[in-house]
Amino acid sequence: MRSFWSDPYLWIHLAGLATVPIWIELCWLGLAIGDPLLPPWLELLLIGGFGVAPIFWMQWQRPFSIFSLLILAVKPDALTENQRRLLTLFKSPRTRIFSVLVAFGLLTLLRQLYYTAPIAATAVPEFLPESRWVGLGIAAIAFLAANLFTQVPASVLGVLLTSNAAFLATAPCPVEQVPQSFTSVGLRLKKIPLVPVPAPVNMAAASPVTNSVTTSPELTTTEVVSEELSELE
Repeated sequence: MRSFWSDPYLWIHLAGLATVPIWIELCWLGLAIGDPLLPPWLELLLIGGFGVAPIFWMQWQRPFSIFSLLILAVKPDALTENQRRLLTLFKSPRTRIFSVLVAFGLLTLLRQLYYTAPIAATAVPEFLPESRWVGLGIAAIAFLAANLFTQVPASVLGVLLTSNAAFLATAPCPVEQVPQSFTSVGLRLKKIPLVPVPAPVNMAAASPVTNSVTTSPELTTTEVVSEELSELE
């Protein structure tokens, strides 16, 4: 287990992946409402653009700060040095590659949902109007949520794959750069209630130990020098 895995915010946001099947099903049901009004490629473009573009741009330019929950967020100056290291990792090439892969995968899935939507027509609730625009709206919003709850956990997964050595070698994001470099919404607090404070990483224990000459505390300096000279001879 890597030392920085103890931060609860990593696991809280990784758990968001569990909601994705719900959003995908809602998107599928939305696509099943009404008869197509536009060419299939145009409807796919509208839903795909609305769902993918905003989240992908956010993760590429100003990644979502995981140190926030719903309407609450941790103040930048209240973040620990290791938490600011984690923020730096969210802008690494690995997380950007993950963002591209997720966007491509979800767009591919959207195409499959679109062409299989008639299968879900019988499952559409009766209280919903038989309006194609309503269906497209539901599908677009659900697809946006599916992207959000896939992109953020995917970036968390990329950070979790970082080795201890790479984590310790990562420079913490400067406090003053956090607001303009990361997306954070909600009321900013020193600490979000009910979220435990992560245990500090033992830097000395995690860092590689360099070889050194160890001597008995009972030996004097003269005796140590004499022993070293005799070894050279």
